[in-house]
Amino acid sequence: MFQLDSHDPTPLYAQLERAIRTAVATGALAAGDRLPTVRQLAVDLRVNANTVARVYGELERAGLLETRRGVGTFVASPGVGAAGRPELKKRLDALGDRYLSEAQALGFSAREAIAALEARLSTERGRHGDHTRG
Repeated sequence: MFQLDSHDPTPLYAQLERAIRTAVATGALAAGDRLPTVRQLAVDLRVNANTVARVYGELERAGLLETRRGVGTFVASPGVGAAGRPELKKRLDALGDRYLSEAQALGFSAREAIAALEARLSTERGRHGDHTRG
């Protein structure tokens, strides 16, 4: 489901958090989808269970995941949590502004930056075998 690179200097928890966020952002994981248990994902990724628990906890606090006691961990519905939809839209706009600004600083046009995102979305969907969403 997720892949970590032990040669990447990025800490494993950060790689896992990024992988889950990317899977949700690209639609590979949708609201209500169940994630593996902490122990199962730790075994699958060959990492300490505390690493997975840390990431699940942080993403739960961020409103991206929700844990149902005795049932499991799921992708939260959009707008769940303290921030409502208008606040989330405002944050998305700010994120887009930062992305485009940094892309421009690197010498890319807005069209090139958006094309890069679309290519990444296509790659993520292909990696997760999802050809039906969005």
